[in-house]
Amino acid sequence: MTAGERDGVLISISASPMRRWLGVLCLAALGVLMFTLAVDDLGGLWRLLFLALGLVAVWFADALRRATQDSLVLTRAGLSTSSGRMLAPVDDIYRVESGVLAFKPSNGFLVRLKTPQPWGWAPGLWWVRGRSLGIGGVVGGGQARAMAELLSALVEGVLPER
Repeated sequence: MTAGERDGVLISISASPMRRWLGVLCLAALGVLMFTLAVDDLGGLWRLLFLALGLVAVWFADALRRATQDSLVLTRAGLSTSSGRMLAPVDDIYRVESGVLAFKPSNGFLVRLKTPQPWGWAPGLWWVRGRSLGIGGVVGGGQARAMAELLSALVEGVLPER
C-alpha cells in the first residue's frame, strides 16, 4: 500500500514545470512589451491603455505562477485542490467530458455538475462557472486523461473498492 492510497488519494495532477514557466514568461514578456509601448512617444490615452494592459499582463503572470503551485487531488470523496478546496464532490458530478468537441481547457477535461457552484478560477489549473468545472491548461495531457478516466469510473461506480 502506497502513501497515497493510505491518504485516500487515487490520483494527483500538477502543472508541468515547463508549461508553467513558459506561460508565466510569455505573460510577463507581454507585460514588458506593453510597458515599452507605453513609454514610447504616443498620445496620452494610448500611453494609459498600454500601461493598463501591461499591468494586467504582469498581474496575470503572477496569478498563473501562484495558482500553479497548487495541484489537484482525486479521492473517493471528490476532486479537490491540495490546499483543501473541494471543487466537485463525487455525488455532485453528472458526467466527465474529455472528447475532442468538449468545451474544455487545453490538455484537460470538463466536469458537468448537478448543482451550480460559486465562480472560481486558478489560472492554468482549473475554473468553475455554474455547473461546469474545467480542469487543465498547464497540466500534462497524460495526467489529465488518467484523472478523467479514473473520475469517470468513480462517477459510474465501476471503480472497485480497495
